[in-house]
Amino acid sequence: MSQQQVIRNKDLLALQAYVTAKDETIYDNLHKDTVVLDLTHSNLLQRHIEVRFDLHDTIGDVKSKIYQKTGTPSSFQHLQLKRGGMIVMEIPSEQAEQHDSKMLGYFGIQHGMEIHCVDVNPHSGSKNGQYENTALVEKYRMTEEEYDKRKGTLRDWERRQKEKDANFTLAKHAREHREMVEARRQHKLGLALPDGFDVDCTGKVVRVAPEHDANETKDTAAEKSDVIVPGPESVQGKEVGMRCEVQPGGRRGQVAFVGEVPEIGGGGYWIGVLFDEPVGKTDGRVTVKSKNGETTKKRYFDAMPGYASFLRGEHVQAGNYPERDIMDELNSDDSEDEL
Repeated sequence: MSQQQVIRNKDLLALQAYVTAKDETIYDNLHKDTVVLDLTHSNLLQRHIEVRFDLHDTIGDVKSKIYQKTGTPSSFQHLQLKRGGMIVMEIPSEQAEQHDSKMLGYFGIQHGMEIHCVDVNPHSGSKNGQYENTALVEKYRMTEEEYDKRKGTLRDWERRQKEKDANFTLAKHAREHREMVEARRQHKLGLALPDGFDVDCTGKVVRVAPEHDANETKDTAAEKSDVIVPGPESVQGKEVGMRCEVQPGGRRGQVAFVGEVPEIGGGGYWIGVLFDEPVGKTDGRVTVKSKNGETTKKRYFDAMPGYASFLRGEHVQAGNYPERDIMDELNSDDSEDEL
């Protein structure tokens, strides 16, 4: 006989003590005529634990409850009364007339004992896992053609998104969704937002087209995700010398450059903005990488470090945007505490 395993882990011992702390008194608050039993079945894995019976309930009453829980008719129930896994008494199905009228108290049943039902029906519906094994259930399978015709499906939604954006893919959508969730989490924790995200005037985290990094070369930018190249129409109405406001952030300044910047990856037209305050990323220069791997700086307009940026036209609004007066901001009704 193998010896009982000794628990030496302090955490497990503490857990064991917690779980078994009230084992001796667990049934003290029950009525004296109430008995708590476990019900099991020969064909089923399910175990109905701590089912309450009255000691005045008959064996017929017990069989009716077993029928409700397992589906085995009373006439096919061979009952075994167990204590600690050992059979202490059996009531064969053929002796139903002899025992069904007897009460549980007659058999000396106590708390924690088990009534095991052996289903003697050779054609029982519970045999071979018919009631529990979901692998035996025939699954409905839809053909590709049927699924493709259905509306409101993921495939239908993907198809409609591609009509709006030819570059749309589910993988891209999933990636962008994960990035947005992470950006919102960092904003909630008061952390710096990842590149490509900012907070709009309502306090909501939004995705923005990143400004050009002065240290980014054409080669490194080409490794990033593909976007539609903005043409001259994207900067229409913006001319050098115009006052402007840049989003996000409502940063103000003036247009210092309009045109293509071959050194910046992604191609297309850019607007160089000279800000009123140090809220930019460059000093009006971009990085140029030579064939031998060396990098130099090419200047497009003059600015102090941090006072300039290259942006896409969609983020630059030209118009009457005078330089802000700090006193006007202090007297404004808008405050950081109001969204």
